[in-house]
Amino acid sequence: MAFTVRLLLFSSLFLLPVSVFAQTNGSIAVGDFLTATAANSSPWLSPSGDFAFGFLPLGSNDLFLLSIWYAKIPDRTIVWYANRDNEAAVAPKGSTVNLTANSGLLLKSPQGEELWKSEIIVGVVANGVMNDTGNFVLQDRNSESLWETFNNPTDTMLPGQTLERSGKLSSRQSETNYSKGRFQLLLQEDGNLVLSTINLPTNFANEPYYATGTTSGTVAGSEGKELVFNVSGYLYVLRENGGKYNLEVGEAVSARDNYIRATLNFDGIFAQYYHPRNFTGNVSWTLRWSEPDDICQRITESSGVGVCGYNSICTLKGDKRPTCGCPKGFSLLDPNDPYQGCKPDFIQGCKEDELSGTKDLYDVEVLTNTDWPISDYVQLKPFTAEKCNESCFQDCLCAVAIFRSETCWKKKLPLSNGRVDIKDPSLRHNMRKVVQMLEGVVEVQVPSCPSPFSRSCLKESFI
Repeated sequence: MAFTVRLLLFSSLFLLPVSVFAQTNGSIAVGDFLTATAANSSPWLSPSGDFAFGFLPLGSNDLFLLSIWYAKIPDRTIVWYANRDNEAAVAPKGSTVNLTANSGLLLKSPQGEELWKSEIIVGVVANGVMNDTGNFVLQDRNSESLWETFNNPTDTMLPGQTLERSGKLSSRQSETNYSKGRFQLLLQEDGNLVLSTINLPTNFANEPYYATGTTSGTVAGSEGKELVFNVSGYLYVLRENGGKYNLEVGEAVSARDNYIRATLNFDGIFAQYYHPRNFTGNVSWTLRWSEPDDICQRITESSGVGVCGYNSICTLKGDKRPTCGCPKGFSLLDPNDPYQGCKPDFIQGCKEDELSGTKDLYDVEVLTNTDWPISDYVQLKPFTAEKCNESCFQDCLCAVAIFRSETCWKKKLPLSNGRVDIKDPSLRHNMRKVVQMLEGVVEVQVPSCPSPFSRSCLKESFI
């Protein structure tokens, strides 16, 4: 029940009109505070008014997110947000964030409960500054930085920002749920910049699905030192010897004329976007480049769920973003989030097979160019398509059979790393069996299908 409530809490952002924001010089004095109310939500602005720090309402639930966003864009794109223990620091209406001398930024509920604070290890805060770079900095009386959002990133980097070794970005759980998601960008201690999935709720990282390879090699000092997003909008790994590994591709974009950001999206795609500073009408962010090129094919995990969760199928869209779906006979675990995986709408097991008392318990569906490559439990070779079909039907554990090159792979639930690859014709021979339940009675008759791998072989009354 708590999981469902959380999703409802993070349902959407309520956008405020641009005109409510007043111009400031970016400096915030100790003792200043903001209150999370729709009527008193004017944020702290950078000198140019490009960036705002404050509370954004989350839907209509009287909940707010302490964050930094682009203030001049109608689509309030968030570039940083407060989080604690992998959970977004969601604040109820009436919460306050205070700038204090000893604790820095301190977020409290209306009842006085501490929801989040900036971690000031040493020093006394003299003031805060909301910079035009999008970086919120806490300074001492000598204007030295004690804490800054650039050193505590969430899912986005901005020009002028760097990541040192062990620095990382973490994705959101979904487009509107700001709790920690399953993907991370990490500059490893060996200098390699990698994209990986993590097995929540731990921080255990699976094998990278993208890596720059900037580790020590034949050239001295070739390992990565830091990830740099310079003020001109170029993103690269700076090597110890001063060399650069450029991440961006395509033509350069003017940072003077455009807002530029690099975001690790909730679906695992790391991408750079730009948006004109001066615009009229409805203008959205434009994609400059993204990695990886095909995330559905790049992620193959032996100890993870892949891009889309168990029993799902990942398909790449035209914009190189993945979309997730369930095969027939399965439905979404969470109807509001297709990336959480699918559950079977039937019961499959050896006991069910024995109790059914009928031989024709299953139906078959052919899925073109589809595979779950890490769900195998047996390989049969040499084999024929017909024998592969029969073997799966006679095996109470078999949920999917894949046949190609005289080889049969049998797979069992849950299915992981499902994907469609239209570029690989060898995946055409894929079939799946499911339990057919009709009005509480197990009853199925497999239709005549002389060549079961050449076309879909399904009963019209399929589940």
